[in-house]
Amino acid sequence: MIIMKNIFKPGDTKIHNYTVKPEDVAQFEPGVVHPVCSTFTLAREMEWSSRLFVLEMKEEHEEGIGTFVNVEHRSPALVGDELSFSAEVASQQKNELICKIEVRCGGRLVAEGKTGQKILLKSKIKEIFSSLEKDGKQG
Repeated sequence: MIIMKNIFKPGDTKIHNYTVKPEDVAQFEPGVVHPVCSTFTLAREMEWSSRLFVLEMKEEHEEGIGTFVNVEHRSPALVGDELSFSAEVASQQKNELICKIEVRCGGRLVAEGKTGQKILLKSKIKEIFSSLEKDGKQG
């Protein structure tokens, strides 16, 4: 039974700061595309900023799992730039938390978007993952 703590309300905010590292630039196997913060890095840090809520909401026998990340990359951030990720609770229905995210470098908007997280029993997550492993071995 999921009994996560319902302690946040729409409008509540968490802030996560992140400094862009050389390994965070836009690159693929052939090499660097642009020497600026990648959309992938923004997505990862956006998800982390919303997970800060989940860490306080979940019980010991529960865990959060990401359901989506929507990123609208608005302007570049350079290596060494300090980014501020502001996650705001948009809604919480049953065991699902949706956050609006804004990423700024100083006063400049770098990205905005939304994330989804669900809180599930650890045993349910393990069951889901185990069934995938079994399916992979059969197929």
